[in-house]
Amino acid sequence: MRRLGAVPAGDGTVEMRVWAPSASAVRVRGDDDVELAQDGEFWVGTFSGEEYVLVVDGLPWPDPCSRWQPEGVTGPSRVLDAGTFEWSDDGWEGITLDELVVYELHIGTSSEAGTFDGIVPRLRGLRELGVTAIEVMPVATFPGERGWGYDGLYTYAVHPAYGGPAGLARLVDAAHAEGLGVILDVVYNHVGPGDEALRAFGPYFTARHETFWGDALDYAQRGVREWAIQNAEQWVRDFHVDGLRLDAAHAILDDSPLHVCAELKQRVGDTLVISEMKVGDWRPADDWGHDAQWADRSHHELHVLLTGERDGYYADYGSVASLAEDLAGAGHDPRRSVICAQNHDQVGNRALGDRLPEDVLRIAAAVTIFSPCTPLLFMGEEWFETAPFQFFTDHIDPGIADATREGRRREFEDFASFSGEEVRDPQALETFLRSKLHPREPDALYRELLALRRELPRELEAEADEEAKVLRLRRGGATLVADFANRRVEFSRG
Repeated sequence: MRRLGAVPAGDGTVEMRVWAPSASAVRVRGDDDVELAQDGEFWVGTFSGEEYVLVVDGLPWPDPCSRWQPEGVTGPSRVLDAGTFEWSDDGWEGITLDELVVYELHIGTSSEAGTFDGIVPRLRGLRELGVTAIEVMPVATFPGERGWGYDGLYTYAVHPAYGGPAGLARLVDAAHAEGLGVILDVVYNHVGPGDEALRAFGPYFTARHETFWGDALDYAQRGVREWAIQNAEQWVRDFHVDGLRLDAAHAILDDSPLHVCAELKQRVGDTLVISEMKVGDWRPADDWGHDAQWADRSHHELHVLLTGERDGYYADYGSVASLAEDLAGAGHDPRRSVICAQNHDQVGNRALGDRLPEDVLRIAAAVTIFSPCTPLLFMGEEWFETAPFQFFTDHIDPGIADATREGRRREFEDFASFSGEEVRDPQALETFLRSKLHPREPDALYRELLALRRELPRELEAEADEEAKVLRLRRGGATLVADFANRRVEFSRG
């Protein structure tokens, strides 16, 4: 199917294609004002200019597939010619699961500048540490300046505060030059506040399903499927990303014979696709052809064993035997399980955004990296960062801002260790600034474990002593012993 949105034609004009099955008239207003022709459920035409809006039955809106929103979610769309990006990665061969070590980061808090360019000076150090790919939290344009990115509204348009489309292209090119792949976190289970801007064009949402965030996207509609899948194709084609991490794929609800997540993988081909799923749901690996998925159970088992916390969703965890099973792959190729000691959810979704203390993190990281699963490091953990990673937003709608504050307080009612008064105001600038990293040299433990990991065979022998709370792992000639009761970890070779 032809590409949606505004696509430069190469002759100074721009081809437009928009899905608007319920509209009676659609115009594109750029340097000129052009009435689009109806083509089934789509409207097509050609216009001139850089900035534009789409006028649907008399009302102006940004393009749902806008490639660039320099003035944010309320401004006009701008035409993007990705052919102007400068690339030097012709020899780049991509990434595979075999050597994958992922480093998750948030653009706004990873550097003082809070931009794509601010990450570039750290890339070489990450590769020297043993990381093979950075995983960038969502960069789609969302309301306001600061946020985690999971409330994006214009999924094709790179957030202007981070440096916009050209900034992302520079980061990817620089990463490839340093031997690092780039995995991009994408969100297709919901959109953020302002979804009336999509509803104006057609039935993007359905009442047949409901998600934690509200109405589900309607993937029975071909236009909605293309909106998501063509977005995935854009990141690979125009920005050279090596992988996609699908946020909360269990909430991408689709009753079609071919699930939209399976079709997405077919369309992006060899690009790595990694899904976040509920514990125990292996549809991405088993049914959809995805390369890997986040395996949160191992994190939860580790967290409870090391902290004793059993509030909320931690209530059912804390088993050494279950952890051993997870580290062996839980019946799957262990490379397809992405495991971690920490990630943005497990830190940021705590009331205070507090990280694991150093003594605990040393054990959790050692177990994670020593295992044959695919390890994920969360930004700053390699030097035992003490700054929190808190939940922060910058909603421009006062009603949404107040609802976010109240929802954040309610979220922790089941956690005995926190009170509502302790939860930081997500809208406060200080909450964002408090979450900034303070880069230092990585601790030797991470360098040593990642170097050891590269030498180990894939096969794992695991012994669990439930009573003593001790886990013994062996790969080849190397052994790791984690004593959770006494918070000690030792590893040896030979």
